[in-house]
Amino acid sequence: MSMETVPKDLRGLRACLVCSLIKTFDQFEFDGCDNCDDFLRMKNNKDNVFDCTSSNFDGVIALMSPEDSWVSKWQRINRFCKGVYAISVSGRLPAGVIREMKSRGIVYRPRDTSQR
Repeated sequence: MSMETVPKDLRGLRACLVCSLIKTFDQFEFDGCDNCDDFLRMKNNKDNVFDCTSSNFDGVIALMSPEDSWVSKWQRINRFCKGVYAISVSGRLPAGVIREMKSRGIVYRPRDTSQR
């Protein structure tokens, strides 16, 4: 497991709105999201970190081998990198980001389970 994916502090944690990976704000700003930075471009961009992550999330899952975990399959995160993930993330991506994802053929599935 890469140490960049493990939160370095328990304060200021945020979860990616697309994949639910949990990191600190600074980690998202310096490293981006390990799963989504191709299209979210959070690396070195504070505005995108604020827009594409949320500090309001529930539950934590630590994944060491996502491809073998029934929990990761249930959460639809079994193809993501090893790391710490939120079970539910409150918030919604900006419309422009959703349009860009759609143009790349990426389906956006909100991680907010409180609305169901």
